[in-house]
Amino acid sequence: MGCLRASDGVILRYVVDDYTDPWRSPQTLFLLHAAMGSSRRFYKWVPILARDFRVVRPDMRGHGQSEVPGKDGLSLDRLVRDVIELAAHLGCDQFHLAGSSAGAMISMQIALDHPHRVKTLATFASPPGLKHSMIDAQQWIARIRAKGLRGFLEETLDERFPGATDPEFVRWFVDEASRTSEEMVCRFVPVMRNVDQNGRLGEIACPMLCVVPDSDPHIKLEQYEVIRQRVPACEFVIYHGYQHNITDVVPERCAAELKRFLLRHCPVDAC
Repeated sequence: MGCLRASDGVILRYVVDDYTDPWRSPQTLFLLHAAMGSSRRFYKWVPILARDFRVVRPDMRGHGQSEVPGKDGLSLDRLVRDVIELAAHLGCDQFHLAGSSAGAMISMQIALDHPHRVKTLATFASPPGLKHSMIDAQQWIARIRAKGLRGFLEETLDERFPGATDPEFVRWFVDEASRTSEEMVCRFVPVMRNVDQNGRLGEIACPMLCVVPDSDPHIKLEQYEVIRQRVPACEFVIYHGYQHNITDVVPERCAAELKRFLLRHCPVDAC
């Protein structure tokens, strides 16, 4: 696992998966995970994507093996800067960007603030910020403090996964997510809850793939659809019958969707 000290001193960890032909110079694809996640949540995506792209999977600050930042070290701008600094560390001027949930909101902000760096953008299960969602951040925090993170996750499984989801996977998911610091989650949720990118969506200039579930209990489909309406070059795909965690429940489908989109807009031999 690679290591980068961010400009504010926080240690960030990341994984690079590259199984491209060694005589080629591969394009780089960043995969940004969701809240309470880590680079490990994309493990099923790697075999599908890493043969054609250099895949970079960061652990967001305060998640996975990256350090928890101090009280002033968590904001949307700082999370954006972490990815830009990691790209510079890896010698990558331009890159493809894909994110899940909170990672997708960070991805959208990168495309807005650093448009010259992003070749394509893909978002999964993310509206343009949570400002207009039905998520009650303070209620979530109260439940986490009362039940613990594991208890909160176990109580909300039906909001995340269909009933037929493999119970062994669900157990692994809860174990992995529960490793995140409860205090970090209680700081992170309000940051994301205040994000509102609706007014700037028209500025996203690169090709965009937006994949959304239609049975998300906290985000109405019309809140997702504003992306299709306002982003000039947006391919909008609905996964019917799924709750929020599509990137975990159908990871191979999501990864194949992303690969198809990438190769359509930027063929490996031509970009």
